[in-house]
Amino acid sequence: MTKIYEVRGVRIGEGRPKIIVPIVGKDKKAILEKARSFEGLPIDVVEWRVDFYEDVFDISKVMDTLNELRMVLLEKPILFTFRTKNEGGEKEISMEEYTRLNKVVANSGLVDLIDVEIFSGDEIVRENIENIHGANVLVVGSNHDFHQTPEKDELLRRLQKMQEMGADIPKIAVMPQTPADVLVLLSATYEMVSCFADRPIITMSMSSKGVISRMAGEVFGSSMTFGAVGQVSAPGQIPVEKLECVLDILHNAM
Repeated sequence: MTKIYEVRGVRIGEGRPKIIVPIVGKDKKAILEKARSFEGLPIDVVEWRVDFYEDVFDISKVMDTLNELRMVLLEKPILFTFRTKNEGGEKEISMEEYTRLNKVVANSGLVDLIDVEIFSGDEIVRENIENIHGANVLVVGSNHDFHQTPEKDELLRRLQKMQEMGADIPKIAVMPQTPADVLVLLSATYEMVSCFADRPIITMSMSSKGVISRMAGEVFGSSMTFGAVGQVSAPGQIPVEKLECVLDILHNAM
């Protein structure tokens, strides 16, 4: 049976896919303004893409901004993500800095989930997961390919590796070149949840070609999806109000 995680009242892995919206502001003012704009919108989880933040390498400033972000968002779950340059992020970071940042943030009690790029090297990944779990924070184990869609067997291998490494929620995002690539991603998603997964997963096919994958998660097995409010952080994201409408139509028809 697939695990269900309850995070500040949001049940991940049950029912309609949960909507995540990223914050990609470059400074504290922009970050907090964006967070305030979320009030009343159908958002389940807020992702802080801290790699966009201009002071990300000053941990005291990260913690100050995070503390204020938590005050604005109240009981909304926060996913903390430093997306590295290698996987489509804004900045380079050493694995030592990455690990230290994730550990300090996990121990703050201010966030609920932390993204860990699962192919950063097994030793460093295990250290990150151990640190984060030690603070009772969930790990989203991620992998992103902005160039192509690997074969189904490779997608399954990566998702299973995330699960074996101890990620609470495996996540993979890939780039389609054709509609057939989107079908590969959806097929891999369905096979993973049907045959291998014992926990929720997140999958998506990026760009406008892959937009169906962001809406049809409940059909194929992806437990969360990314929407947009204003500036998008990845190609193919849909405004949250429209996304909620489609998710509800599919959920009510199933």
